[in-house]
Amino acid sequence: MRAFVTGATGFIGGQLVRELLADGHTVRVLARAGSDRRNLDGLDLEICEGDLRDQELLRKGLVGCDVLYHAAADYRLWTRKPSEMYEINVGGTRNILEAALENRLTRVVYTSSVGTLGNRGDGTPGNEDTPVTFADMVGDYKKSKFLAEREAESFLKRGLPLVIVNPSTPVGPGDIKPTPTGKIIVDFLNARMPAYLETGLNIIDVADCARGHILAAMKGRIGQKYILGNENLTLCRIFELLEEITGLPAPRVRLPYTPILVAAHINEAIAKITGRPPLIPLAGVQMAKKMMFFDSAKSRNELGLPQRPARAALSRAVDWFRKYGYVNTINLSQT
Repeated sequence: MRAFVTGATGFIGGQLVRELLADGHTVRVLARAGSDRRNLDGLDLEICEGDLRDQELLRKGLVGCDVLYHAAADYRLWTRKPSEMYEINVGGTRNILEAALENRLTRVVYTSSVGTLGNRGDGTPGNEDTPVTFADMVGDYKKSKFLAEREAESFLKRGLPLVIVNPSTPVGPGDIKPTPTGKIIVDFLNARMPAYLETGLNIIDVADCARGHILAAMKGRIGQKYILGNENLTLCRIFELLEEITGLPAPRVRLPYTPILVAAHINEAIAKITGRPPLIPLAGVQMAKKMMFFDSAKSRNELGLPQRPARAALSRAVDWFRKYGYVNTINLSQT
């Protein structure tokens, strides 16, 4: 089988490529010119250079492919030009799915996010059927992914054999940027986390998340959504686990929400003037108000989604960040 993967240079996409190659599949990936390709180093694959705005390139790139994994997205909590995020996340999804339809692919897996799903935010886990509206979306990233998911669903009526996966919060090796959650781990390792704003996350090992994509292509029902998640943990509990793993002290000071929200509004206003990302992204603070807990029972039951413990996933992330120079030598010598 020949698979085409977008977002292959990223965290989930890079792991997905490795899983596909390990399974013996031929892989072609889309990568932007000048992109950081460390997650593809040493891999036997074909690179199609370009981006999601070039529909003709996408059409040609998908020729001869059987399955598309569309895992690419513009994932930022703040951008000075929100229109660019919508152009990639919504317009780019439309372009790649149009190309997939024209090339008559046998299966398409679209990577959405649990951020597009319904969630009461009070600790009650949401699932694929929890009611949700556009008004529930916080920030341009979630708004653009919500609209992109609706765009993807519109192709079902045209006969595209589409399955949607909604990853929760992956952690593990290969988080090169790193992601917001990865940055929390790195800041903890570098003793730059004296206090925290409590929230809740659903943690899944990035390898299990990648495997979930492949299982969705193999076993997923066309037109269905599948949450790729595992353990629901408060941020306080995540820090406790990191303390157990590393021996470093977890932050004990829990910050109040309202003053941080005010500070985020001020930071956002300054960022709009300077063009530099805010130190405290407003969308991030607003998201933290909700416990982003989810139930992945559907994926476990229908797909056989692997569920290695969150502690093991955090430990793998810690080892990788240490190995690849994300931890300063002073803190590394203390652990």
